[in-house]
Amino acid sequence: MHPIVTLQGALLGALNADPDLVTLIGTNAIFDAMPKGHQAPYGVIDRHDLRPRDGDLAPGFEHRLVLHFWHRDASRKAVLAIAERVTTVAVSAALSGGGLAVTHANVVRVETGIDGKTGQAKAVLVLRFLSEPG
Repeated sequence: MHPIVTLQGALLGALNADPDLVTLIGTNAIFDAMPKGHQAPYGVIDRHDLRPRDGDLAPGFEHRLVLHFWHRDASRKAVLAIAERVTTVAVSAALSGGGLAVTHANVVRVETGIDGKTGQAKAVLVLRFLSEPG
């Protein structure tokens, strides 16, 4: 299976199974594609870029994921609570499996804003993972 599919599946599984995140955003409210007709709060993986990163012993990859989260209220505090919980789960979850070993996870950037049309708060979270076959 492709490393993007493997990592994305493991990440979505960990996020959607986290009880604290479910409290903040709802059940199965983080998607790998923009949902049609789903009301905020929710999250979506907007991009997943993969770059080869060869090591001494094994080939590896650098993954950069851009996740977007919306909250129905114009509340940076509410949307940042979601982003903080996603960060905690993403960097601490056991995401290895399916032939992929995740060796490192970190946050690259967090951005927030209030959408002028809808009044909803939005957070953009950029995550970086290093992986190798495993």
